[in-house]
Amino acid sequence: MRTVKTSFTRRLFLLHLPMALIVLFAISPYLWMLLTSLKPEATLFSANRSLLPEVITLDNYIRLFAKTGFIKNLGHSFIVASGAVALGLSVSITAAYAFSRYRFKGRRPLMLMFLLINMFPVVLLIIPLFIIMKHLELLDTHAGLILGHSTFAIPFATWMMISYFNAVPRSLDEAAQVDGCRPFGAMLRVVLPVTLPGIIATGIYIFITSWNEYLYASVLAGQDVRVLTVAVQTLIGEYEIAWGLLTGGGVVGALPVTLLFMLIQKRLIAGMTQGAVKG
Repeated sequence: MRTVKTSFTRRLFLLHLPMALIVLFAISPYLWMLLTSLKPEATLFSANRSLLPEVITLDNYIRLFAKTGFIKNLGHSFIVASGAVALGLSVSITAAYAFSRYRFKGRRPLMLMFLLINMFPVVLLIIPLFIIMKHLELLDTHAGLILGHSTFAIPFATWMMISYFNAVPRSLDEAAQVDGCRPFGAMLRVVLPVTLPGIIATGIYIFITSWNEYLYASVLAGQDVRVLTVAVQTLIGEYEIAWGLLTGGGVVGALPVTLLFMLIQKRLIAGMTQGAVKG
């Protein structure tokens, strides 16, 4: 009995309490943002302000949607993120399948190029991309921003999909081709259903990356296509910060991604672990 109590006490102080402190430290900014968004604007700068709101109000959210074009900004973000997912998955799935299943000249240098792109800061690409988009007349358009986000999403997504395809036995492809499927048909009808959790995980990665991206959105877009991250930044003025609107915008901006993660949590975790096991 004493050994059991000692073991429990050791786990409590060495494992559970440190994990609880780390989790609390990680979520504390989000809790502060949520609590601040529920406070009246007048109490945010009072001398007797407290962490917990004495009066809970939705005035900040009402003003956010009534006085700003935040709903329109959310729509722009959703269009751009969904387009980046569609383009990123289309390219990364086909490229990863080719890298996984075929041995051709220049395969390793190409894979290395995909890896090296992720090692450079994305800010290095912003000027060349701006010039290219200007010549193509794609500045301040959804298509231009989707292409810009795809430049840093596709390389990493390709490497993710390679690990998922490598975990699928090649005998499945061979059996499908024996039954009359061509290579593309084997990938579409046999391999992709098996790697569906990995595809979902990769798509969620692309969506979240595009949804939270700010640099490309601020340079390649403008007044016509103003996504969520740029809209939130405009709430920070030169001499004043609208804390109520800012925290409300942060909560609203994080809500779609949070709900998406909660809906497909099981498939996402399965997809993240699938590529780590050799099938």
